[in-house]
Amino acid sequence: MQAEKAQRSALLIIDMQVGLFHGPEKPWEGQRVLENINHLIGAARQAEAPIFAVRHTGPDGSPIAAGSGLWQLVPELQVDPAVDRLVDKTRPSCFFNTGLAEQLDDAGIGRLVIVGMKTQYCVDSTCRLARDLGFEAVLVGDAHTCMDTPGLSARAIVEHHNATLNGAFVQVLSTADVRF
Repeated sequence: MQAEKAQRSALLIIDMQVGLFHGPEKPWEGQRVLENINHLIGAARQAEAPIFAVRHTGPDGSPIAAGSGLWQLVPELQVDPAVDRLVDKTRPSCFFNTGLAEQLDDAGIGRLVIVGMKTQYCVDSTCRLARDLGFEAVLVGDAHTCMDTPGLSARAIVEHHNATLNGAFVQVLSTADVRF
């Protein structure tokens, strides 16, 4: 059973939300990242791999409180709430108090293909924990992004995380090389 589980993949889309993607600070190469994620959604659907879309939820009254306009997934994202699974989180890790690991286990998922925002927070936290929880993790190196910071450009953050996470925590692949 364990070998069978390891072969079943799911796409995990992190925080592709209106308030982050279309906010005052634009994500680095956002349009390319969005196109790559949509390509992966299509590939996952073709392979009948489940898709999990995670939304970061702020406290009541915050701009990204549950149900607010900025909390919604970006409309350009080809996620279908009727068939895809939506998961809400309040911390950087997609696994903390969300039930995600249990949902993945119940679906027989052993491999996660990880994409989304923001590289240095939620993408990083999720990648690091996935392997500890027993999942094979793939970070799609050209399908995650963030914004510039005072200390580093977004490009440098993405490149750094692709290099740092590769091997110890994830396998980094390009969109073109991902198979479900």
